[in-house]
Amino acid sequence: MEKSTDSSRMKTSGKLFTIGLISFWYSSNIGVILLNKYLLSNYGFKYPIFLTMCHMTACALLSYIAIAWLKVVPMQTVRSRVQFTKIATLSAVFCASVVAGNISLRYLPVSFNQAVGATTPFFTAVFAYLMTLKREGWLTYVTLIPVVTGVIIASGVRILVTVMDLFRLRRRRETGDHRTVGEPSFHLFGFLMCVGATAARALKTVLQGILLSSEAEKLNSMNLLMYMAPIAVVCLIPAALIMEKNVVGITIALAKEDTKFIWYLLFNSTLAYFVNLTNFLVTKHTSALTLQVLGNAKGAVAVVISILIFRNPVTVTGMLGYCLTVIGVVLYSEAKKRNK
Repeated sequence: MEKSTDSSRMKTSGKLFTIGLISFWYSSNIGVILLNKYLLSNYGFKYPIFLTMCHMTACALLSYIAIAWLKVVPMQTVRSRVQFTKIATLSAVFCASVVAGNISLRYLPVSFNQAVGATTPFFTAVFAYLMTLKREGWLTYVTLIPVVTGVIIASGVRILVTVMDLFRLRRRRETGDHRTVGEPSFHLFGFLMCVGATAARALKTVLQGILLSSEAEKLNSMNLLMYMAPIAVVCLIPAALIMEKNVVGITIALAKEDTKFIWYLLFNSTLAYFVNLTNFLVTKHTSALTLQVLGNAKGAVAVVISILIFRNPVTVTGMLGYCLTVIGVVLYSEAKKRNK
């Protein structure tokens, strides 16, 4: 009787641990998206490359502490120069995806950013076919139709609203009416950066499968991050100094002017690491498919929270487009599961 009681207690504690882990993963994931948006758009810190460099620096330091000191996972070594080249390639693509994603948050609402980001399976399927000639089942490709259609609906609505806002603004200026029209809800450069970030994330997934497919070279995600992050920092330092002139001086000045800013930056960078850590732990304690399904729901939660916090304008048609995309991603996950 005591053994069964102990067994049930262990199962209950295991479930509570998994629920707590998922909650922490959700919190860190949504938190870093919203804080990025706040810093880059609302706060006015318009330096996405430098912000990404802070994220990667935190990932490099904290992943080393987690592996070398806390022994979260066993440390794996880089076995050859060829393997290092592969990791560096992955780091460059990963870096491009994060920078482009942060740039897009300067111009786009989080809700629209998440809608475009949900099309990652579409780009993954395209890159997988182009680079490996790997074909999925016909049902998998069919499920990608609502994924893309939803974003087309959402972006089409935003483009139309923006054109109408600009037209009304022009007419008011012509008639001497200086009342303001709402801020345009669509930004072409931001949209292109968001699509670029989504495509780069998909490319990184495919490249990771190709470059580190060898059993001798395979690294778990925690060790891979530990080696990728410092390479990303080395790439981002010159990019930030050249493209975001005097960013270090501006950051120091902001920190002196508002002490909260430095805490925002530190907290944001730490959250960026915990996104990767909890991603790994949730996969370990559940499954990759569960992580994908939870990720779909996370996007919807992020949209709702961002609307409540930032009050960004949302149309019914735009929300229907986003919902259609999420439904498509869920169907895509199920189709992939059946093919396996």
